[in-house]
Amino acid sequence: MSERPPISPKSPRAALEPEQVPPPPKRSERARNPLVVIGNAIITIVLVAMIGAGGIYVYGKQKIEAAGPLKDDKIVNIPQRAGMGDIGDILQREGVIDNNRWAFIGSVFALKARADLKPGEYLFQKSASLRDVIATIVEGKVVQHAVTIPEGLTSEQILARLAENDIFAGNVREMPREGTLLPETYKFPRGTTREAVVQRMQQAQKRVLAEIWERRNPDVPVKTPEQLVTLASIVEKETGKPDERSRVAAVYVNRLRQKMKLQSDPTIIYGLVGGKGTLGRPIKRSEITQPSPYNTYVVDGLPPGPIANPGRASLEAAANPARTRDLFFVADGSGGHSFTETYDQHQKNVARLRTLERQIQNDTVEPADDAAPAAAPQAGPDANAAAPAATAPAKPQKRARATAPAPARQGAAQQPAAPPPASQE
Repeated sequence: MSERPPISPKSPRAALEPEQVPPPPKRSERARNPLVVIGNAIITIVLVAMIGAGGIYVYGKQKIEAAGPLKDDKIVNIPQRAGMGDIGDILQREGVIDNNRWAFIGSVFALKARADLKPGEYLFQKSASLRDVIATIVEGKVVQHAVTIPEGLTSEQILARLAENDIFAGNVREMPREGTLLPETYKFPRGTTREAVVQRMQQAQKRVLAEIWERRNPDVPVKTPEQLVTLASIVEKETGKPDERSRVAAVYVNRLRQKMKLQSDPTIIYGLVGGKGTLGRPIKRSEITQPSPYNTYVVDGLPPGPIANPGRASLEAAANPARTRDLFFVADGSGGHSFTETYDQHQKNVARLRTLERQIQNDTVEPADDAAPAAAPQAGPDANAAAPAATAPAKPQKRARATAPAPARQGAAQQPAAPPPASQE
């Protein structure tokens, strides 16, 4: 018998280990093909890129739609020729976006809005997201500033107001003709040229005048729309009370029908100062009869053109005046007017006004003990003056004179000692 080799005892762990490690399997020829290796690499890169892009998309979407840092609504001006980076800097400086301007730039690219960013003045809402901010700029939702042009101003006065308003730019090349601008409240974005403002006001006036002219009372003795504007401008300057416009217009229409002089003080003032609008002092007695194409105490009928820019309400009143026989009106001392058909009743109203004026003066002026009593103020030529309108210069109801009292004058305010004939052929 052959001898067996002695058996060496092994630990359990050693007993489980194989006597010899098998060699690794050989890669197939196909797996070692360079095209397969390159393809696997490309697939891996694509998968990693897709995962990365998905992550970026989710992060970007959250960033674009997240609430912004604005605590309150804010107006920000984006100047002309500002680039995307400049806009980002402005928005960051104004607190519309957070300190990461690159997030704004990236959002602009993501939303494909780079070529659509528009300059202008924008109102950004509280907590506006990047998407909201960019959408506001892309849509051009610029702030509209309300600008009110009061009724009864001359064209020169209107241009002066436009020149003082810093939201407008540029100058007006030519002074607009009197009466061609429509007083109203308009809305303009910052940077609108003053020339464009004037053009818009002229277009509005043409449109409104055409509408009113079409539905005018055919009995009104005006032959052209321009004459209607002239009549309306006198009405505008005579009263600031809306409920009196049609009745004041009726007085002047009735006078035109009877070929009586209109005798309106505002026409005297316009003949003296033109587009400046206000005289700055009472009318002198010598100026009442001073020849002027606009002085309706001297000329017959309407003056050659408007004395101001009337508003829509005065145009309506001139086109459709009240149906009355009134030929006179005088201030009633409370901001309105008393209207009458006859000269006798008008004189009574004038006397009542003078008594009220003297009473007011006695109540408000206490003369010194050694001073002579002050004479009662003379009735001024503008006895038909209204309380100052919000849109027109105040017209005094009395005028102090250094000379002898002016003679009573025929007209809506006051008549001569004997009333004129009902008509003058």
